[in-house]
Amino acid sequence: MEQLCKGRVVVITGAGRGLGRAYALEFARQGAKVVVNDLGTQSDGTGIMSAARPPEGAHTAAEGEGIPVNAARPPEGAHTAAEGEGAPVSAPAQQVVAEIRALGGEAVANTDDVSDWEGARRLIQTAITTFGALDVLVNNAGILRDKALVNMDIADFDAVIRVHLRGTFAPMRHAAMYWRGEAKAGRQRMARVINTSSSSGLYGIVGQTNYGPAKAGIANMSIVAARELERYGVTVNAIYPTAMSRLTEDLFKSGRLDPKARGGPGFDPLDAANVAPLVVWLGSVSSQGVTGRVFGAKGGRITVAEGWHAGPHIEKQGRWSVSEIAQRLPDLVRRAAPNAELSGEIPMAEA
Repeated sequence: MEQLCKGRVVVITGAGRGLGRAYALEFARQGAKVVVNDLGTQSDGTGIMSAARPPEGAHTAAEGEGIPVNAARPPEGAHTAAEGEGAPVSAPAQQVVAEIRALGGEAVANTDDVSDWEGARRLIQTAITTFGALDVLVNNAGILRDKALVNMDIADFDAVIRVHLRGTFAPMRHAAMYWRGEAKAGRQRMARVINTSSSSGLYGIVGQTNYGPAKAGIANMSIVAARELERYGVTVNAIYPTAMSRLTEDLFKSGRLDPKARGGPGFDPLDAANVAPLVVWLGSVSSQGVTGRVFGAKGGRITVAEGWHAGPHIEKQGRWSVSEIAQRLPDLVRRAAPNAELSGEIPMAEA
């Protein structure tokens, strides 16, 4: 069978566990050369693991449906880099590299902090130095610090925004500079960016006033970047995946995420590997022309999200008075469709 991404060079952040690992393995099966980025932290971004194999039951994770991990800022003064530079390599990243090599693929580990400007630059440079090019960037790294708004402190807000929003922008910006340079030199690449949003960012999940806005920002950033980078042959899309992990279990059990998904006998609809084929296709040359879109993936279902659009309106030739608005606005709201539920579906109007 022909490999869809044969010879393409792919950088994946948060690739040591969960969805990121599934993406890395599938890209490798499809012939890609993979840079596996992961700090190996806990889900809140703390506790970088050593290069030794973690104890049985130890958990780090990569981005899932509102569930992440990786890419917290390393301790002050710590140096992270690609494998071979003498820097410590996180256990999760190293293990995924070993899995890819066992499949006969090519991969290198990287432990740079994607939310750090220089760290993101080194990550992108790792692909170029090691494999001679960069074709695909999958921004998947993230952390989670859920709290109700009234209990959230500024450190929890800043940490999540930094890792998700800045940690998506910084690698994408450095990659875009490389692709622009290639295009100007007459070597335009069929480059791809796949960013990670969330149903929390698109539809809202209680307890995530840090994570949700970060993911909403990533969706919008993807649309803007798609328009800006099209001239260089780059497509930019985002996904909002749903998959089970030890972290998502709490969200599913609390009812903040709906665990229901269709699946036939022997099929686990919440397996992270279900999302990987979509990401790999988006990273292939076959996806040319698909850009600026946000895709949902859960089990065997793939959804194209339809973003904000103008609904019903009222208008007059002049300024509205407060009393006029008071009379007219309630009816205008009644005419508008309700906000989508967490599933992304618009609830049916009551008869």
